[in-house]
Amino acid sequence: MSAIIGQKAPNFEVSDWVQGAPTNIDQEKDHIVLVEVFQVNCPGCFMHALPEAIEIYNKYKDDGVRVIGIATAFEDFDKNNLDNLKMLAETGQVVGETQKALSMYGQLLPGDKLPYKIPFPLGMDKLTQPNGLVNQEKIMQFIYQQIPDFDSKSEIYKDQIIQRVKGYMKSKEYSAETFEKFALRGTPSMILVDRKGILRDVSFGGSGNAESMIQKLLNE
Repeated sequence: MSAIIGQKAPNFEVSDWVQGAPTNIDQEKDHIVLVEVFQVNCPGCFMHALPEAIEIYNKYKDDGVRVIGIATAFEDFDKNNLDNLKMLAETGQVVGETQKALSMYGQLLPGDKLPYKIPFPLGMDKLTQPNGLVNQEKIMQFIYQQIPDFDSKSEIYKDQIIQRVKGYMKSKEYSAETFEKFALRGTPSMILVDRKGILRDVSFGGSGNAESMIQKLLNE
C-alpha cells in the first residue's frame, strides 16, 4: 500500500528500535504524528531537520503531538546502517559527511558528538535486498509515485526516465521500505499525520513549515 495524502496513512516499516518504545501510526490514535526521516550520513538532517524536530517535540509533547525519528538508507550503505544509528542514540557520535560538515561549522563536541540529545523514539527503516527482478510494472509504479503527470511528458523524456529508473533499480543494494512506501525524494523528509490517522503532508528538505502545520492541525 502506497501512501496518498488525504487518505489513511499506512504504517511505516522498522527493522529495529534503538531508542524508545516501539510504536507506529495505527498505535498513535488521537495524536498528531510527525515522522522525521533522515540518514545518519546526511549533514543537512543534523544541521536543520533534527533540531527542528527536537524543538517541536519539546514544545508540543504535552499537546498530543508525537515525534518519531526513522533512519533510512538509499545510498552510502556502509555508513547509513544500524550500527551507526545505535552509536548515535547511545553516545551522540556522528560519522562520515555528517561529522565532516558539523565539525567544519564548529557544531560538534569533543569525540565527534552532537551538542544535543535526540529525545524521541528512533527506529531503523526496514531494508531488504532486491530479488534482482526489475520488471516494467515496478519501474512504472516507482515513476508514477515520483512524477504523477508522467503520461503527459514527451516520448523522449519518458524513455530517458524509464531507462534511468531501470538502471537505478538494478544498482540498488537495498530497498528501504518506509522510504519507498511514502515515495520520499531524499533526506531529510517529513511525514505528518493528523489525529484521525490521515496523511496530511509529505515534504522533502528543511522547509521550516512543520510548526505552522502542526499548529493548524492542533486547532482543527
